[in-house]
Parts: sequence; C-alpha cells; structure tokens
Amino acid sequence: MSTEAKGTRPKAAKPAPPPRPREQADVALSGAELLVKTLEKLDVEAVFGIPGGAILPTYDPLLDSSAVRHVLVRHEQGAGHAATGYAAATGKVGVCMATSGPGATNLVTPLADAHMDSIPIVAITGQVARSSIGTDAFQEADIHGITMPITKHSYLVENTEDIPRILAEAFHIASTGRPGPVLVDIPKDVQAGKAAFSWPPTMHLPGYRPVIQPHSKQIREAASLLAQAKRPVLYAGGGIIKSGAHQELRTLADQSGVPVCTTLMALGAFPDDHPQHVGMPGMHGSVPAVYTLQNSDLIVALGARFDDRVTGKLDTFAPDANIVHVDIDPAEIGKNRTADVPIVGDCKAAVTAIIEAYGALTPDASRLVPWWDSIQDLKKRYPLGYEKNEGPEMAPQYVIERLNALAPEDTVWAAGVGQHQMWASQFVTYTKPRTFLNSGGLGTMGYAVPAAMGAQMGHPGRTVWAIDGDGCFQMTNQELATCAIEGLPIKVAVINNGNLGMVRQWQTLFYDSRYSNTDLSTHRPSGDSEAGAPTRRGIPDFVALAEALGCVGLRAETPEEVDRVIEQAQAINDRPVVVDFIVGKDAMVWPMVPSGLSNDEILYARDLRPQFEEGEEL
Repeated sequence: MSTEAKGTRPKAAKPAPPPRPREQADVALSGAELLVKTLEKLDVEAVFGIPGGAILPTYDPLLDSSAVRHVLVRHEQGAGHAATGYAAATGKVGVCMATSGPGATNLVTPLADAHMDSIPIVAITGQVARSSIGTDAFQEADIHGITMPITKHSYLVENTEDIPRILAEAFHIASTGRPGPVLVDIPKDVQAGKAAFSWPPTMHLPGYRPVIQPHSKQIREAASLLAQAKRPVLYAGGGIIKSGAHQELRTLADQSGVPVCTTLMALGAFPDDHPQHVGMPGMHGSVPAVYTLQNSDLIVALGARFDDRVTGKLDTFAPDANIVHVDIDPAEIGKNRTADVPIVGDCKAAVTAIIEAYGALTPDASRLVPWWDSIQDLKKRYPLGYEKNEGPEMAPQYVIERLNALAPEDTVWAAGVGQHQMWASQFVTYTKPRTFLNSGGLGTMGYAVPAAMGAQMGHPGRTVWAIDGDGCFQMTNQELATCAIEGLPIKVAVINNGNLGMVRQWQTLFYDSRYSNTDLSTHRPSGDSEAGAPTRRGIPDFVALAEALGCVGLRAETPEEVDRVIEQAQAINDRPVVVDFIVGKDAMVWPMVPSGLSNDEILYARDLRPQFEEGEEL
C-alpha cells in the first residue's frame, strides 16, 4: 500500500550537506608530522606518554605543537590509566603514547581495563621498521596481535599516507557505538616517510555501523511489560553514563515510580539520594538492591551486562523475572541471561522511546504499593553501616564518610581496587555522572592515582580525590611526581590498613584466618624498630614518600585528626597532597555475596543473613 493510500504524505528527502572544505598541504610532511597535525585536527588536548626509540620521530614535531599538551609520565601503565581517567571524567577520547616492545606491552593492562569498562581511548605506539618486523629486532613486540582480544580494534599502519585516515578512524571507533580502546601501531620508517596532508580524510569502515535507534515494536513491548509488572526494577549500568542518558533515566523513574539500582560503573547515573534509588547491586551491594533484583518480576537492564559480580550464581539469579535488555552492543544481549525483549540501540535513544511509549499507557500505580512496602522495610532494617571500633584503631569507613562530608559537591572521585573501592562506592554520595572512576571489570590495582591525574587534566578547576589502598598505592604512586611537575594538584587518601585488605578478608572468612602474604608492613606502631634505629611509621613511610615525590604528605591516626587533616589537604591547591590514614586491619566490607554462591546467600555481616519476613525470602 502506498503512503498516500495510508493517508500520509511521503517525507521529503533531506538535502545533502555541503561537502566540507578539504585542507591540502602544499608540501609533503613526514609521517610524524602528519600524526601530530591529525591529533590537532581531532582536538586532542593531552597525550600521556614516554618517548623511546621507535616513537622518537613523532616526539620531535610534538615539541612544536601549541595545541597538544604532552604529559611525561613515569611508567606507560600510568599513561594508559591517565588516558582512561581523562576519558571517563570528560567523555572525550583519552590518548596515550609509548614506544615499541616493553613500552607498548606496558599498555596492555590499561587497554584491557578500558576494554572491560567501555572507555574510549586511543593508544599510539611506535614499532620497529617494517623491514625488521618478524626478525626479533631490538624492542620488537607484536603489540598489534597482542592487543586484538583486548581492544575494540587494532591497527598496524603500513603506509605513511594512511596515518591521518587511520587516526580519524581510531577516534571514531573508540567513541561511537559501545566505546572502547583502539591501538594504532606505527613502524618507525612509516613515521619517517613523506606524504601530503589532506583533511578531513575519507574513512573506510565497511561493516561498522553501530545501531543507535531501537526497534519500535520492542520499545512498545518493553513499555507494556513495565506498565503491567508488579515487582519491576530499572537495572542501570555504565551504558547510561556512556550515552549521556542520566536525565532520561531519571525521567523514566519519576514517570513509572519504579525502583532503580545502579551498578558500580553507573554510580552517579541516578542520584544516590533519590527516594527511588535502592542502591548498588551485587557482591557488595546493598541488601535492598540485591533483594529487589532477586525478587523482581521484570528487570529493565539499561546498558548493563549481567556480570557475575551482580548476578552471583547465574542460574539462581532473579528466577521469576522477565528481562528487557537494552544495549548498544548486540553481543551482550543474551550472553549471560536470555532477554525476553532484546533491544539493540543507544541507551539514550532507547530510554527516550520507552518514556514516550509508557506515557501513552495508563498503568495502575497502586500495583507497586506492596513492592515498595517491602523495599522500604528492608531499607530501614538493613542500612549500609559499619561497626564502630571501641579500641584505638580507626574505622576506614569513617574516613571515607568524612571525606564525603567535607569534599566539594562537584568532586571527582577515583578509587583503586579492593576494600577501599567498595567503601568508596558505599559511603560517598554520588549525584552526578562521571564523578566516580574505578576499574570495575578488570579490577586493576594501581588504577586510582594515574586515573585521578587524567581526571584532573580534564577538569583543572575541580577537586579530584583518589581513594587508594596501601597495596594499590605502591603500584603506581610514581605518577605523583608527574602530577607535581605538571601542576595537577590531585589529593590522595591512602586507606592504610597495613594489608592487602580484600585478600585478608577472604582469608579470614574462607581460609581459616591463615594470612598468607597479605601483610604489607606499611604501618607499624611507633617505636617498633631495632635498637638504635630511627622509628619508622612503616615501609614505606607514605608521608616521607609523598614529600620526596614533590607532594605534601599528611597523616591521621585517630578519628579526632580526620576532619582537620582533610580540611588541610583541601586548602592546598598548588601541589598534590597525600594523606596517610592509619586504619584497622580487620574491618570488612558488608554486605557480601560470597563468590560463586547465589544472591540468596547474601551476608549482612559475618555469618548473619538478612532475616526476611515470611514470603519475601531471597
């Protein structure tokens, strides 16, 4: 049937946009010059990296660029995490650079980290000359092949004239669809070769067409299920932040009256203090959030991937729930949990469409009253909290509570991995997106300090706090020297319990308190030293280390010192600050769903399961 027969008028075709003027260089440029000029055209503000032989040709013209700021890091891993922190905090593409061989392989961990958490970064590496590839030349490594499983795409540039096109493609791939890392490996002789510069290049990406707009039939079905469900929940993942859909999520929540839980990667996507927020689900999530997902009859998953830390034992997860799964990556839908309504598309576009479709329905709001009654009861009975120490040891949760209370409202927080990461997710209030940076999927120790450095580069006027553990901090604290030299005044709270805290917690609970290789000796009682030797605070002394790295070092050992030291740290804005918070070694993260068990087995405290009313068992 024609459109006229349907009573509609065919839409006029939109006029094609005028072609953009092309910029053509009159003289040939070196590949290195092409690279730098392309970075300028792509509006790159900062590159985090370290020079070396195979990338040295690029560092020469980089010196002349007034648009691209290079940050000389102390380790390539720091460059990668800084690029990730910059991207996560700003939403722009982060850029890091390294030489061949060990320089490139040192980027593997941050590339894998960015891949797991869908962070858009472009890593540029030097490579030995084309004639030497495959000969085991000095500092040769097949970084193109090594990174294929942990990047969204990986390039080996074979011709000088391809540099602008490939970099433009790399930035496009990294930032569109499901964001992720892209590696561009450029042999040294390709950097030295000559070619004309033409901008913009014509990208050649056959088959790469991310689906943005969701299918209208599935949208209507999702809205219908949401209007009928008696125990629905909106399960918001990091895709909400990546797509900028936080306002749409709030509109849908307000419109539907449905509870919302936000994953570790989505903290700030929906305000923690909103009355419909039930908390973070998962292994160390809140009891109400775990209960809500587990007992729901409908889960609307928005940019979340049903990872094992949320689901627990997968075949016992939310047994009575229908699943609406929205994700821009079709590979995620049905990967872990079968979707009853699969919706491939951008989260912002999908949530906007669901809002419109839901608005055309007339759901009975009273159907949710019993559901909310049970959730509110659990909120009252199982709030997030911790045991107050009666002895001299300071509770780490108290430190983070006070950081939250005293930090400015627009503070950006970066966390390492372990107990302090979970306490940062529990005891800091997140009300805005892109204010909590952490290594969620890969769980990379050493993430916090360089990520905070990248965030500070992206937001020079805002306060950036890194919450780190004494184990994580020792992996990448050399980047404090970078921060001091570059004028990036990050603040680091070291939650120093003298141990690898999360490992110790597991050893306490599951290994009969056999503490194998978890004591870091990072805080010792005053006077605990050999006769005649100077008193040590620990190995290393974090205050002395901070001062040696060009920072201000502070310490708090009692609750009475905490507020004063935090305020002192926040008053310093011309240098980085490190605060060594000496806390007890036996504090634990609760609630907890032990690994491999069902969410039904959630522990509110050691050996204490929540006691639900009859009929509301997990």
